[in-house]
Amino acid sequence: MTTAAAGYPVHVHARLDPGLSRWLWLVKWFLAIPHYLVLAFLWLGFAVFSVVAFFAILFTGRYPRALFDFNVGVLRWSWRVAYYTYGALATDRYPPFSLGAEPDYPATLDIAYPEHLSRGLVLVKWWLLAIPHYLIVGFFVGGGTYVTYQAGETIRNTGGGLISLLVVFAGVALLFTGKYPKSLFDFVLGMDRWALRVAAYAGLMTDAYPPFRFDSGGDEPGTTTIDQAPPAPAPGHPGWTPGRVISVVIGALLLITGAAIGGTGGFGLWADSTQRDAAGFLSTRAESFHGTGYALEFGTVELRWTDADWGLADSWLGEVRVKADNDVFIGIARTDDVTRYLSDVEHDEVTMAQSRVSYVHRGGGMPADPAAQTFWAASGTGEVTWRADQGNWTAVVLNSDGSRVVDTRLAAQAEVPALRPVSIGLIVGGGVLAVLGLVLMLVAALTASQSRRDDTTPSVT
Repeated sequence: MTTAAAGYPVHVHARLDPGLSRWLWLVKWFLAIPHYLVLAFLWLGFAVFSVVAFFAILFTGRYPRALFDFNVGVLRWSWRVAYYTYGALATDRYPPFSLGAEPDYPATLDIAYPEHLSRGLVLVKWWLLAIPHYLIVGFFVGGGTYVTYQAGETIRNTGGGLISLLVVFAGVALLFTGKYPKSLFDFVLGMDRWALRVAAYAGLMTDAYPPFRFDSGGDEPGTTTIDQAPPAPAPGHPGWTPGRVISVVIGALLLITGAAIGGTGGFGLWADSTQRDAAGFLSTRAESFHGTGYALEFGTVELRWTDADWGLADSWLGEVRVKADNDVFIGIARTDDVTRYLSDVEHDEVTMAQSRVSYVHRGGGMPADPAAQTFWAASGTGEVTWRADQGNWTAVVLNSDGSRVVDTRLAAQAEVPALRPVSIGLIVGGGVLAVLGLVLMLVAALTASQSRRDDTTPSVT
């Protein structure tokens, strides 16, 4: 059986398989894990190629055919997996690992290749013009089933909308009756079709605005179904061999990893250039601390490195400073010495986790004069500067007059002299990885395009 499609350039067809298993739908999420893993990588390639296509359309008015074939293949693959799993649950036939059309599979997707696309529309259609459809599709798919990427912006949906809810109803019906309600199937397919049309439009694959029309059922309006032998596979992807697809995936991973590394380096270089104070220190945000005892004890910091690594460690951290907004006494000492000093002192142990401050109150009496103690590695009033050394270290804050209730705001500061060279290294290394990834992807696309031309060019004898 084949279907002749007309009308909108995105053609979504599906047939409800008879004799669906009553229970298989309960484990399809597990059975589809291999597809989810592969698609996670394929969508990286889709994302990068969509950005490349954006600029190609902007400057030439054409979507490069090899990139178009790849991205349509990713949408097809995603649609088949969604149809098998919780985008429809309408077949028990396991989806093929393929970018091709697979016309004999119960769910198919075809997108007519546009010979020309508007250079102006590419700037606005994927975000501004598509907003009404995003609102509707968001209701359909909620946290949804589809992922699409357009010119640097990702729209990701993984479940929780009306489609998922109705598909669960269909699964329950299968479990107890062994039948998939036909009316429910038609309604779900209408929402799936709407979402896929919007995905193709937002993915820059057509300039035809998606119709505000609910075309329910497995076949679209205006199509003709003809009973005949299954057609031969469409030649839409002759150039995309497994090796080239793997090259795209590896290239996308390198490109995104390189961009992340380079972006980290860029942030570090920006911080080094703009966020240092007059003395050259980088600072954390000041945090408020309030203890009801005579002292605040700030945990333990363990520093370890070999003698050979001292120069490196010293150049990384430089001098460290703790600065208060009032005249409290601040001391830094080895943890064992601090433990002995505070063993009989009423104080509060301070811990910080995920920007939350918590206190453990310890009972005791008054402390000995902190300024008279000789075990401090560094101490001061209002602020303290310390050069890191190996060992276990603890910071302590007390009121200078020895009174109870310590209330202050503290900020940690450090020179971090290695920040600039490390940031530059990250930018260079990330740039190399990104360029290498882009080259891998473009070479794969160019060879796929050439292979496609070779396969479709008539031979001359």
